Amino acid sequence: MHLSCISKFYFLFSQLSCINNINFMIQLQNVSKSFKGELAVKNLNLEVKKGEILGLLGANGAGKSTTINMLLGFLNPDSGKIYINDIDTSNNSQETRKLIGYIPENVNLYPYLSGLENLDYFCKLAGLKYSKSELENYLITCGLASEAHVKKVSSYSKGMRQKVGIAIAYAKKAKVYLLDEPASGLDPLASNELSKLLKKLASEGATILMASHDIFRVREVCKRIGILKNGVLVKELHSKDVSANELETLYLQFMQN
Repeated sequence: MHLSCISKFYFLFSQLSCINNINFMIQLQNVSKSFKGELAVKNLNLEVKKGEILGLLGANGAGKSTTINMLLGFLNPDSGKIYINDIDTSNNSQETRKLIGYIPENVNLYPYLSGLENLDYFCKLAGLKYSKSELENYLITCGLASEAHVKKVSSYSKGMRQKVGIAIAYAKKAKVYLLDEPASGLDPLASNELSKLLKKLASEGATILMASHDIFRVREVCKRIGILKNGVLVKELHSKDVSANELETLYLQFMQN
């Protein structure tokens, strides 16, 4: 069954709950997925450690979103295994979703509620109750200015909505963050603020997988980078080993061949 972004957002956050402080990672082992005979992901192997940010670079249709949907358990791989914290997602998707915070390209919130009210609602949906000051602290931690807390989300920029979305995952103790094109449409200031926030989360032990086609942002924020083309991981490298310009040249070489 196909789920819209807003349905996935609501459903996933309703699954989040308090998690024990344990080590875990993301693992994909020889994962493949096809649609109507067309391979979207082919023999994908990935591993992301606790406190690490991995960036998946690729053009539209490269398999980035399909990979995220399989990690979320909304799609099942045709072959291969996916593990979150060494838990097989195919048999325990309810359990693994409790570990995950999903931030889509466009965070869907209730437009006529404030950022504070949205955060409160989603926390209660997950069975968590916080005081007003605690909710405000989560929003501040995730970069939303105090004066914006009580404004309706309909007046928010895309970057502000993303901060609320991340605050929801943060308040619900997510240990894995999956971001699908998070910097798309953000101005340079908002994009830079997002990078700082992701680094902060990683420094606190969060495991982050960020799918994007923004070469320079991925190079700036991610520890490791994978390049996807037609569902195949054609290159994996450490960001410290390549400049932004070198990464762009390498990326274009793969895309043009």
